[in-house]
Amino acid sequence: MNSLEPVLSGVEALRLDNQLCYALYAASHRMTKCYRPLLERLGLTYPQYLVLIVLWENDGLTVSDIGRRLRLDSGTLTPVLKRLEAAGFVRRTRRQADEREVEISLTEEGQALQDEAVAVRRSVVDTLKMSESEIAELRARLDTLIATLGSEA
Repeated sequence: MNSLEPVLSGVEALRLDNQLCYALYAASHRMTKCYRPLLERLGLTYPQYLVLIVLWENDGLTVSDIGRRLRLDSGTLTPVLKRLEAAGFVRRTRRQADEREVEISLTEEGQALQDEAVAVRRSVVDTLKMSESEIAELRARLDTLIATLGSEA
């Protein structure tokens, strides 16, 4: 924070237009809504799409690895993984070295969705009317915010 900037106080600080939390909430809601029809064509929900993105980067991860990457607990993640498995996109297997760990791997069908997902992202980027560098800049600012809030948890 720049110490020369005035800090909002009193009732003015509570105006909805001054709430970063609301702007992030509304943007998240609209972003998910933008993805919904595109992902429905692939038979995916937004959380399932995120899991597949993680697996396309690095296949054969444990449930805990995926949870750490997406910042989700296993209670939230397990139903998503079960639905992906039922759809034929992933395979869940217990690791032989430690049967408490469940490994998630892409099936051929799940791997094949990656090409279609590229088109989904392209469509969303077109909707955003932002350049790749603008997206990267915004993403970097949000990553800093996430890290800051994560360190205080």
